[in-house]
Amino acid sequence: MNRLVMTVVTRRSQGEGALYWHEGRQRWVAMVELGFTAEGKRRRVWVSGRTKTEAKGKLLSLRRDQVDGLPPQHRGYTVREAVESWLEFGLTNRDPNTVINRRILAEKHVIPAFGARKLVDLTAEQVEAWLGLKARTLSTDTVNRLLSILRRSIGRAQARDLVRRNVALLCAVPQGQAGRPSKALTLDQAHSVIAAAEGTAMHAYGGGAVYRGAHRGASRSHVGSCPSRF
Repeated sequence: MNRLVMTVVTRRSQGEGALYWHEGRQRWVAMVELGFTAEGKRRRVWVSGRTKTEAKGKLLSLRRDQVDGLPPQHRGYTVREAVESWLEFGLTNRDPNTVINRRILAEKHVIPAFGARKLVDLTAEQVEAWLGLKARTLSTDTVNRLLSILRRSIGRAQARDLVRRNVALLCAVPQGQAGRPSKALTLDQAHSVIAAAEGTAMHAYGGGAVYRGAHRGASRSHVGSCPSRF
């Protein structure tokens, strides 16, 4: 059974925290006091690192959070919680198909990659590396949507003082794979179909179908150039 051996490295002023080596865990541990609970008990928060520098950096981050007024509980807030909060409350009045699409992308790509990670520990480098991997198999448009989900989820958490900055805003969308080829007819192909059907019962039907497709936007730029009989 390992004994707890703590070696205090540096004396600090009251409230500045402590930094020591934890023999049992084989890690550097930092602790800072964040006042008292409603019951009058001291509120202490611990962080750890494999190196003294890492632990000290986390200790300084705790102190900055205290100065900035960020609540202590924000350090346990995960990316999953941020994304799920945005999915539930951040898509109000959006098209139902958009809501379904964003939920599928979040549950298939974002949450499996970062869900268990604490939001305050997420870095721009980690997001960039992940986007690069996704760009190898997904279209640029899909990768852009994944980054948008992260940005909006973190932005919502930031507005509620659960994280200091939005690291996803520091990332750009990498070039992904080519999107699915369009199955729509080109203008020349549409003219060929109509010409081939001329004199048959399909002529009026085909012309009407092409016109309706253009009217919906499938070939909006060519509507004006379509023959009047369409």
